[in-house]
Amino acid sequence: MGASETRQQIVDVADRLFYEQGFEATSFADIAREVGLSRGNFYYHFKTKDQILAAVIAQRMANTRAMLEAWEQGPPVERIRSFVHILIANRAKIMAYGCPVGTLCNELAKLDHAAKDDAVGLFTLFRHWLSRQFAALGRETDADGLALHVLMRSQGVATLAAAFRDEDFIRSEVADLEAWLHAQRPSTSPLASRQPA
Repeated sequence: MGASETRQQIVDVADRLFYEQGFEATSFADIAREVGLSRGNFYYHFKTKDQILAAVIAQRMANTRAMLEAWEQGPPVERIRSFVHILIANRAKIMAYGCPVGTLCNELAKLDHAAKDDAVGLFTLFRHWLSRQFAALGRETDADGLALHVLMRSQGVATLAAAFRDEDFIRSEVADLEAWLHAQRPSTSPLASRQPA
């Protein structure tokens, strides 16, 4: 395996362990053991755990951008539904470990870690993307508020799903959020569009 492949494997393993165990609870030794590297070989790729964290956040940002670009098809309401359905698609992991973005942001904030703002950049990416979708839906004036509402609801669902391990709760909340989303489309009343005789 070449150096770039080994580095990528380190980042992938660290990303999973930071999510499953937490950043602070994951040691160099944990990551090296999973990858199958000696500490000396490990240090060739990363000198500090903070360097690994920076690589993990950068990878998450790139993956999130790619996912959002893949959703840029169809009407805006369907694009927003794609975001909401992350809760169902990732329900097993969410019930086990919570939201990967929320848990990392919370932990780094508690640690007052220098990378906390970088991690929040993931939420900012979602916020701006959702805001653009609501604007395209015809809700330009309150698009950002609606985007924050969707983020807030999804984070609340993820937190409680992890606490109660309740898949039915996730599905019920997603259905409720979809009904709310349907109601956000600007109405075109037949009376409003009727021309006077």
